[in-house]
Amino acid sequence: MGFVYFFYLTLQRTRRFLETTSPVTLLRTPSMTSEALPPPASELHVTKKAKKLPTLPGSMVVQFQDATGKQTGPRIDLPTDSTPAQLELLINELRKATDPTEESQGKVPYSCYINDVEVLDSLRDTLESQGIVNGEAVININYQPLAVFRVRPVVRCTDTMPGHTEAVIHVSFSPDGRRLASGGGDTTVRFWDTGTSLPKFTCRGHRHHVLCTAWSPDGSRFASADKAGEIRLWDPATGLAVGQPLQGHKQHITSLAWEPLHLNRGKGERLASSSKDGTVRVWNVRTGACLTTLAQHTNSVECCKWGGQGVLYTGSRDRTVKIWALQGRDGEAGFGKLVKTLVGHGHRINTLALNTDYVLRTGPFDHTGSLALDAASPMEAAEAKYRKFLEGSEGRERLVSGSDDFTLFLWDPLGEEGGKKPLARMTGHQQAVNHISFSPDGRYVASASFDKKVKTWDGRTGRFLSTLVGHVGAVYMVAWSPDSRLLVSASKDSTLKLWDVAKGAKAKETLPGHMDEVYALDWAPNGASVASGSKDRTIKIWRA
Repeated sequence: MGFVYFFYLTLQRTRRFLETTSPVTLLRTPSMTSEALPPPASELHVTKKAKKLPTLPGSMVVQFQDATGKQTGPRIDLPTDSTPAQLELLINELRKATDPTEESQGKVPYSCYINDVEVLDSLRDTLESQGIVNGEAVININYQPLAVFRVRPVVRCTDTMPGHTEAVIHVSFSPDGRRLASGGGDTTVRFWDTGTSLPKFTCRGHRHHVLCTAWSPDGSRFASADKAGEIRLWDPATGLAVGQPLQGHKQHITSLAWEPLHLNRGKGERLASSSKDGTVRVWNVRTGACLTTLAQHTNSVECCKWGGQGVLYTGSRDRTVKIWALQGRDGEAGFGKLVKTLVGHGHRINTLALNTDYVLRTGPFDHTGSLALDAASPMEAAEAKYRKFLEGSEGRERLVSGSDDFTLFLWDPLGEEGGKKPLARMTGHQQAVNHISFSPDGRYVASASFDKKVKTWDGRTGRFLSTLVGHVGAVYMVAWSPDSRLLVSASKDSTLKLWDVAKGAKAKETLPGHMDEVYALDWAPNGASVASGSKDRTIKIWRA
């Protein structure tokens, strides 16, 4: 703590010294009289003196606040040219001084914000960009922790994996990032070794296109669903089918969602499926029984998400999002009850995303793909991870919906005020929104659209941040790096593009190689690689 204060006191003293001995101060000599020198050009024909614009002082008083708004340390007088690195150093020292447990965590990286605008260069630049020049005001600086690891940008295709005989519609890495699965129009599910990029198993049994897939939170099971309305379960370790197909839907299945691991306490693994037949079914995958059918939507259900607080979110062509209670044991009163309906969109809802998606997906695994060693069980590790995430997100699980009406809505669906009104209506796309995704830390939302653009938004307020331009065809999917710094997009134009979200609208890399539209995309939870699947029937692996 003493070092940091000494550092900033030294900065201030140096600044004051420079101000009093400024080299641009002009000392006039006797020969430089007004008679000897012509008047400056700026003084000729001047009838009105220009108004002097206010400028920022050399220092300002700031108050640091964490993501929940809680103040950290006292108010501090800081130089206005302080950089993000210097602010990060000071925050770490302040936190260690107020909480001794912080010492054991080492240096934690933070990003800083003033009025929701990130400090990227200096305090001065951030304040001036907002027109803040009042040196007497106390400036609140909010800070948020960043990932303690850094994912390297993917820049090259290291492997092309043939095998599918029709378009590859889905690719997804396992929760630990060490295995890859794919599903395609050729009715097969395939498992791949991510180390060698060689096929491990080809799973047959579906009679129609495999439209959606999902890994169980612990990675022990893999579910796939097809255009005929049938769900099959597979053992990724052997490639063999598990149990009988789950049948009941009358039309094709649009989405699958597993119950989060920390909610699965002796209840048996449960899986939700949404369908074009307008229903959502919840299954016990151990017994193959359909536990309940949710049938209150009036049109095709396009997507479903199982949240970390025991509710299921569904989005439909009927323009609504519905929230269902799935807590408790199967058959208990209230299981499958409709909690609320969120309305506001003017057209079908195509996609949903939760700020907890990454935490729920990776469950008990850390960013290296290893199980937490300090937890008694994977369930407890997953729950601790989820609770810790919520602590940094104001205790709230937020939802974003994307629609054919060109908009996104940000919701606080389980908030104290009922959550029936959106926190923000996010406009800017000029065609339908295909896909949306929260960054793993919940700070950003990325949206992909038929208008050939990707847009980024503030994940807490819904405020528009940037438009990422470069694709020349519809953008189908986006995927975040696990450290929330990079974004990759897949397009009809046969390319992937890599974006650094903090550095503007220009793509960091364009990744060509596919010969046709890119339908499927995923970034491994351990950050090691990106997988893409295409209409050209191949899967490509991209690495740093």
